[in-house]
Amino acid sequence: MSEPLDVRPRDRARLPPGHYETVKWPVLHYSHVPQADLSRWTFRVFGEVERPYEISWAEFGALPRRDVLCDIHCVTKWSRYDNVFSGVPVLGLLEQAGVRPSATHALVHADPDYTTNLPLADLLRDGNLIATHHDGEPLLAEHGGPARLVVPHLYFWKSAKWVRGIELLEGDYPGFWEQNGYHKRGDPWAEERYGRPDPVRMRRGPRK
Repeated sequence: MSEPLDVRPRDRARLPPGHYETVKWPVLHYSHVPQADLSRWTFRVFGEVERPYEISWAEFGALPRRDVLCDIHCVTKWSRYDNVFSGVPVLGLLEQAGVRPSATHALVHADPDYTTNLPLADLLRDGNLIATHHDGEPLLAEHGGPARLVVPHLYFWKSAKWVRGIELLEGDYPGFWEQNGYHKRGDPWAEERYGRPDPVRMRRGPRK
């Protein structure tokens, strides 16, 4: 087995400002923990892409996988070091769809009815996964199983639990927490925790 891709920071302090290290993995989420029916589970890539598609859990599981070694940082100021996530690289999923030049941002869709937004440049970084395992074990439902987004360099609310799709957009659109006062981007080292509430704006296209 190959070594995991190490994306822990080397060019700056490992612990973001105002954070403390924990060996536990605190459970934080809005609403309830959904229970996935894998016989009906699907993952979509759509929006500003050339080849939108939808795949089943079995098809998702057959895609090339990668292990990533990373730290994770919560907006509530805890950090957990040396996590190994395993899953499908986001880059491969987007390459399969063919990203249009017009795409600048992504809206990530997750159960039960959750979204979070990311600049496309942040989503396209090497090391981002749709993860199904953590430290060699399948992700528990409370931690986002069967699949969650992992974007290690941003606050962990951007790494949506129970992920079901990625919608590429021409322009930005706030997700759930961003509409309720969280920062649009969420860089832990810049302490981008909160901003002004961003109310829902009219937009075209499917939400989910």
